[in-house]
Amino acid sequence: MARNGINQRDLDKWAQGLVNGMNKSLQRAAWQNPSRVPVQFEASTASGSTLPGEGIESSAYLARLLMWLDAHAQQRPAEYVDVTRFVEEFQLEDEDPTVLALQLEQRGLVDIARNLAGTPDVHLTDEGVVAVRHLKDLQRDRAARLRHTMDAFLRWLYDTAGDQTPINPALFLATPGSYFAGAEISGTELHQALSYLAEHNLIEAIDTDPATVAITPQGVSCALAGGSVQDHINQPSSGDNITFHIGENTGNIAANSRDFTMNATTNKDGIDPAAVVMLARALRQAAPVLDLPEDDAIEFTQLATRIETEAANGSPDPGRLQRWGASVIGILNSPVVSGALGSVLAAYTGTVLPGLPPA
Repeated sequence: MARNGINQRDLDKWAQGLVNGMNKSLQRAAWQNPSRVPVQFEASTASGSTLPGEGIESSAYLARLLMWLDAHAQQRPAEYVDVTRFVEEFQLEDEDPTVLALQLEQRGLVDIARNLAGTPDVHLTDEGVVAVRHLKDLQRDRAARLRHTMDAFLRWLYDTAGDQTPINPALFLATPGSYFAGAEISGTELHQALSYLAEHNLIEAIDTDPATVAITPQGVSCALAGGSVQDHINQPSSGDNITFHIGENTGNIAANSRDFTMNATTNKDGIDPAAVVMLARALRQAAPVLDLPEDDAIEFTQLATRIETEAANGSPDPGRLQRWGASVIGILNSPVVSGALGSVLAAYTGTVLPGLPPA
């Protein structure tokens, strides 16, 4: 199994081939038995919504239930419908129809008939009808569908293989998260989401047959942050950020901030392993004085160890070093960290860096 750097064209070709090879009927059959695929999706709340039902488009079942109720209302407008029928039709053995009905009622989307039979019989309210229209509009919103696919896939990947174990991404289509606003996510949309996530180093493609993906340290950080993929990618950077760049063409390695610059030249193989080892050791030595949160400190040290081990094996993989270096950037993101790291690098390398006193 090899984890290699991959350009955009190869990435698109890989992802498209993966999606084209999916057997959708088998995947949907697997979805009908949720116990086969671990998944942890909770219904979204509508707190702060400006439209009736806004916020349930990414829920596991509520949007689909609302669309299902609308289909029945088109046939028999005045009839109350037992939600148990929805649960049975889609073989959702672990779902409580009464709870589903109550969740919709709390949002004002259905009325529940409290009868002696005790069944959760519901009827769409006017707000429910408006919510159905909102969901239908969202189904045609390509950007919203792609955002959901990226967010849902990355969360599913973390829940299922957060230890970076490679996994077939096609399995995502067998989960409730592969629905948005009550409609199925297409194979093309999954292909686009995979390409985007890999482009931003949140997942990596694994050269296996069939093709698999693994979540990266950046992807884990994004999942743990609890925000969206777009929020993670678009977060502003500090003016004092430390940046590490490993160019795949030249192999140059640089650690830069406003206060110091450290460059390592390359050898004929593309990078200078000794320089990378020196930088990784300096990073590890810096860890105790950076005052990082516990989780960040652990991840920071693990990344530095990975970089050192990879560089010391004689034939380091530039792709791995680039990904791990990008993860280091995400942690070293404050002026305090920048100054502390500069001091440690100065002491470690024996070089007095601009703006810093001699070690």
